[in-house]
Amino acid sequence: MRVRTTAAVASLVLLTGCGAADMTKQASPFANAQGAKTVTLSVQSWVGAQANVAVAQYLLEHELGYRVDTVQVDEVPAWDALSQGRVDAILEDWGHPEQEQRYVDDKKTITRGGELGVTGHIGWYVPTYFAEQHPDVTSWKNLDKYADLMRTAESGGKGQLMDGSPSYVTNDKALVTNLDLDYQVVFAGSEAAQITQIKQFAKEKKPFLTYWYAPQWLFKKVPMTEVKLPAYKEGCDADPAKVACAYPHTPLEKYLNSDFARSGGKAAAFLKKFRWTTEDQNEVSLMIADQKLTPEQAAKKWVEGHESTWRTWLS
Repeated sequence: MRVRTTAAVASLVLLTGCGAADMTKQASPFANAQGAKTVTLSVQSWVGAQANVAVAQYLLEHELGYRVDTVQVDEVPAWDALSQGRVDAILEDWGHPEQEQRYVDDKKTITRGGELGVTGHIGWYVPTYFAEQHPDVTSWKNLDKYADLMRTAESGGKGQLMDGSPSYVTNDKALVTNLDLDYQVVFAGSEAAQITQIKQFAKEKKPFLTYWYAPQWLFKKVPMTEVKLPAYKEGCDADPAKVACAYPHTPLEKYLNSDFARSGGKAAAFLKKFRWTTEDQNEVSLMIADQKLTPEQAAKKWVEGHESTWRTWLS
């Protein structure tokens, strides 16, 4: 979801059984392959994005006869790779206005692929068991009252606001400063590390404050309640240093390399039609992250139970 102003790790990893290839040094051997039925999909690091790609890959391979290559790319580098034709499609973007202006509007090397069907939202959350005990914690104005309870060894004497990866879209440091809160942003490092920490806090029934996002399967395992930040208004986050408002609700979009959009045949047409619900995505995400199915196994299971949904993507 998720990189806007933070520096992204510009590494691209080719996910194949033969090991890793540095995609910053070479194009995928499958992207834009002349005369070959191949597609290269960008995979972001969070499980919802992995669920999208797993299902798209399964159907492209088993219903349309394509070979699908998947490449793990941080959010901003993924736009660069898409523009250059090193990947053919991004299936879940959380809003990158600078890249949209540069590549979609100005250079026209990237084409909008339509909405994914899922609306994303980032926010601050506390565990519901704590919110039920302390209802006023659900307003940002009362967070300092609970800062001591949120303190950790990593938060430097302040309350901890736990974020995931520094590469995700986050206004949290600016929000803490501009709302004058007695908190310190602490990065877990990844979605997986953040989930592990949240589960541990929940197991011990400890209070915590965390950056989190919907849709996300973890809500089914650890119920969380959103803390209300100052209301979002159009443009209130235009200056990253001055942000003092909530995150918006963002209809998640797909993007295709423009050459692929024009000449990608049935694969491009399929990806433009690929559209499912939050419930669909969470179902596959839960199978991957919690039930430990492989992405292919999870996709196969979902496909077998939802033919009426995906059949329309192929027509």
